[in-house]
Parts: sequence; structure tokens; C-alpha cells
Amino acid sequence: MNFKRYFIRVLHRLQKGPGYTYKELLVWYCDNTNTHGPKRIIREGPKKKVIWFFLTLLFASLVFWQWGILIYTYLSYSVSSSLSIGFKTMKFPAVTVCNASPYKYSKVRHLLKELDELTEAALERILQSKHGDAISAPPLNSSETVSQRLDLKLWNQIPLVLIDESDPDHPVIIDLFETNQTACSLSVSYTLKSNSMCLQCPHKDTPQCIYWNFTSAAQAVTEWYILQSTSILSKVPLQERIRMGYQPEDMILACLYGAEPCSYRNFTQIYHPDHGNCYIFNWGMDEEALISSNPGAEFGLKLILDISQQDYIPYLTSTAGARLMLHEQKSFPFLKDQGIYAMSGTETSIGVLVDELERMGYPYSDCTMNGSDVPVKNLYNEYNTSYSIQACLRSCFQAQMFENCGCGHYLFPLPEGVNYCNNEDDPDWAYCYSSLRSSIRHRQFCIDSCKETCNDTQYKMTISMADWPSEASEDWIFHILSYERDLSTNVTLDRNGIIKLNIYFQEYNYRTISESAATTIVWLLSSLGGQFGFWMGGSVLCLIEFGEIIIDFLWITIINIISWCKGLKQKRAWAQYPDTPPTVSELVEAHTNLGFQYEDTITPCDEVPSPGALPPEPGTPPPKYDSLRVDPRAGIDSDSDVEAS
Repeated sequence: MNFKRYFIRVLHRLQKGPGYTYKELLVWYCDNTNTHGPKRIIREGPKKKVIWFFLTLLFASLVFWQWGILIYTYLSYSVSSSLSIGFKTMKFPAVTVCNASPYKYSKVRHLLKELDELTEAALERILQSKHGDAISAPPLNSSETVSQRLDLKLWNQIPLVLIDESDPDHPVIIDLFETNQTACSLSVSYTLKSNSMCLQCPHKDTPQCIYWNFTSAAQAVTEWYILQSTSILSKVPLQERIRMGYQPEDMILACLYGAEPCSYRNFTQIYHPDHGNCYIFNWGMDEEALISSNPGAEFGLKLILDISQQDYIPYLTSTAGARLMLHEQKSFPFLKDQGIYAMSGTETSIGVLVDELERMGYPYSDCTMNGSDVPVKNLYNEYNTSYSIQACLRSCFQAQMFENCGCGHYLFPLPEGVNYCNNEDDPDWAYCYSSLRSSIRHRQFCIDSCKETCNDTQYKMTISMADWPSEASEDWIFHILSYERDLSTNVTLDRNGIIKLNIYFQEYNYRTISESAATTIVWLLSSLGGQFGFWMGGSVLCLIEFGEIIIDFLWITIINIISWCKGLKQKRAWAQYPDTPPTVSELVEAHTNLGFQYEDTITPCDEVPSPGALPPEPGTPPPKYDSLRVDPRAGIDSDSDVEAS
């Protein structure tokens, strides 16, 4: 019922027409608003009115300009970083240790025999050309040099190009035989003052090549050897590769965590393509992570490792030592990026400090909690490890490798249904891999696709080293370690293969670097109000007043539109009459109303009225409708009276 009355009042208001014009509304606002400036426009003299009008317009423009800057700053979602320091007992990090050499040379010699001979021939040819000796194909029946023991096919896989620096456009090719075009070949270019090495990777369909330039022949030979050995080892089954690596009982000689003894059985073994068999302590996959009871070296992890560098692959690994990395539990160790080396014959002490990073998520930063919103499939999920940006980048590269080359690279996990690249099945894989690795577009695609983790823990290390064992104690230490490993009374270990590690927390203080929103909704509202109050002397109530005026402006506009439509309708109705339209009374009188006619007296047909008789009295005459004026305000007032009663 109340809604009906309100609707009727609205209709009456529409019929009445606007109560104010735009000018009256603006004058009323300037006279009643709490904002400084508009009042002076209507109350001052003509000159001051102009001055105050431009001042008000200027400061209003400044307010809107500042508001735009503040809103843009808020929508940029910038963050501020804060550093806090806490103290608590902490989980001991996961420790991954690997040998610098992925395999024992004694177990892979038969696979790399031909490649080793080819490398030796390349080195001999480089040394001969460096001294200016004439080079020719060696006789097959001679046995004086390494190159003479090779097949001519292997010898001819290494072209030699001599470039004169004074005439670089006309190189002199020395003994360049037909090369093997199914893999990358090694070419050597010498100038009069310097030399460079090139890895030439031909494409099967085009004569295009990819050249990797090096300033040293040692670097070029190593890179070329790694590329060729990758093709060879990719065809070896995984279990066979694990068997050819360093076993835990041979590598981990002694272990002590705090006051509790441990052994290689407390380590989890994984296969790492770069480093072969790696062993992880306190990974947290099968049991709870260990808690460090106190800071200090005596409460950390102590290891004695045997790297057996006398069994290293000579052309594959030129660095001797152990590769280790500290990382979170249930995370995959990317030693090539984040690992450090421990040198043989030394005791390496590593003091650890913990940094916890807490990033804000969307929209403040493009980070991810668990990688579920990353479009790249994580190939390291087979290890049941957590998401990391390194895993994402490598998974993305492997996906690009399969898409462009049709096979997967040996150093990364394989997608389902994909095989590793090798020279026999994929003759041009080296060219494709080289092009992909040097492509900025593909690298940028992976960078744009992957995201940082929102929460991360970083371990800052302080490393110190000392010779171990000392000359005075090395005899008895090597005897005991040799006996414990081989049950031999002879010394089977030496300083070149022994490493001692001490890993511990320096202190229990940890740093938390957290992000917080630099601009919040409270900051935005207070800044908007501050600018409005400073330039215009306004407040929130002034904004409400301005909103009220906007609503009244729209209401007046709606009423004017409705009135205009009604007037247009009336004009169309008047157009039907040629002359002035009749009034209401004329229209009524034009119709016959029997109730308002004279009453006829029924008389006999032969009866004649007397001469002095009066005519019959007429009925009630019709009202004059033109004199009526319907005032809608009377209805509104009556309704108001009813509501009040």
C-alpha cells in the first residue's frame, strides 16, 4: 500500500513538472554547500565573481589531477619490503652431495673409447698446427703417435682452418677431408696472434651451421666432448647409468649428525644427469625433517667423502672435488645453478644463516604458491618435489626441445612418450639444440611462462677451508679410513681423494624479508580526502552534497524529457484539427445527453395545450468543464494528511 502511494506521488510530480531549473539548482548548491569557493561566486561583486570562479575552477582541476595520480598509484599495486629478525629452533636443511665426475671412467671406458681416441687425435692435431708442422693423414701401420692408431674416418672428422689475420676473407684450409655430417665437428681457426675454436653443427636439410667460438682450445674440446658423450650416454638405460656412477658405500666414508652417528643409509639417492649419483641427507621424503638442537659446529653434520678422482673421465670432468648444495626439504637440488664445490684434501666448514622470503601474490606480484597456475608442465613432479622456478625453466626448455627438435635433451626429465636425442636417430639434434639454446625468443618465452614461488627459504653460507688431514696425522687417518672401507691394512686413500665437510647453523637468528602493500584502500581514501580538503576545504559531506546535486540534475533532466514527450504528443493531436481545437464543454455539448434534456409531457394527440400554460421545466444543465482546474498538489497534500493522520 505504501508503495502504491509513493508511486502515485511520483506520477503527480511528473505531471507537475520540474520544481527548479538548472540555474536555480546551481544557485541553490553554491549558496548551501560547505565547500569553500562556490559561495563567493554568488555573493561577491561582478569582478570578484570572475576571480573566484577561476580560482575555484583551478583548484578543482588540481584536486582531480591529484586524485588521478593517487588512483593510478593505488592500482599499480606496488609493495614495500620489510626486514625482521627472529630467534627459534630451526629445521636442519637438506644437504645434497655429489661427485664432480658423474661416472667412473673404468665403467664407461668401453662406451667412450672411440670418442676418447678422436679427442686425443684432435688435441695432437691442434698441437701440431700450433707449432706450424705440416699435417697429413697418418699411416695406418704406424704406432708411434696417438693419431696414427686412429681410423682415417675419425681423423678426417676434424677439419683445420688456418686464417691469416691480415686477410681474414681468404682462409687457408689444411688437410680438410670429407667430414662426418651426422654430428657436430670440431674446427680450429688460428690467426697470427690468437686462435679460436669453433663447434660446427650442420643441419641435415640445409648447409647452415651453428658456430660456438672459444678463446681456448681446452674449452672447445670440453664442450664438444660433452655434446658427443651426451649422445652416447642417452642410449644407456637409467639403471645402467646408476651402476656406472659412484656408489654411496664407496663415497660416504663417515657421517655424524650432532652426537648421533649416521651412515650412507641415512641418505636418499637420486640420479642427476650432470653429476651422476647424488645423495641427499634430511630430504624429508620418508620421515620428518631433523631439528637442530643448538647452533655451532659440534651440533651440525660432519661428513668424510672419498671422491676417487683417479677414476675421473679425463675429457669430461676437469674439476676435482665434491659438489654440494643446501636446500629446503622436498625440493629438487639444482646443483649446476646453486651448488658449491668442496676441494679435496681440505676440511670445509660451512656456517649457515637462514633467510625467509615472503612475497605477496596477485595482483602485487606474479608469484605462485605451488605452481598450479603455471602453464608449463613440471617434469620434476616424478621426484615428488615442490615447485621451483628452476624446475619450471628446465621443463619449459625440454618442451621447446621436443616441439622443435622432436626429441628430449639428456640433461632434463623426459615428457611421456619422448626419447632422448642421439646422433643415430636424430642426426641434426645438435644443430637444433644449439639454435634453441642461443634463441632469445625461446628463452624469453620460458621466462614469461614461469613464476617465482611466493614463499622461499634461502641459506646463506659462510665458507672456510683448511688442509686436512695434517701431515702429522695423515698416516693414521688414512690407515683407519682405508681399513674401514676396504678392510685392508694397506693405505688405499690419499689426500687427492679425501674431503671433510662440517655443515652447521652459525646462530638461530633468522631473517624474514616480507612484502606488504605500499598502498591500501585506507591510504587511498585518506590521500583523496587530504587533497580535497587542502585545495577546496571540503570533506566527505561535501562529496555527498555534490552527489545530491547530480541526482537532482538527473531528476530534472528526466522530468523535462517526459514533459517534452507529452508536449510532442499533444502537438500531434492538435494537428488532427484544421482550426482551433474545441474545448471540453464544446465537446460535451456536441453530444446529446438525454438526462439533461427538457422533459416532454405526454399528452393525447388531440389535446391542445391551453394558451396560458407554461412550458415544462428543463433538467439539470451540464457543468462547465472549462472552469475546472485539477491541482495535483491538492492530491499530494491530501495524501500527506492521510499519512500524517
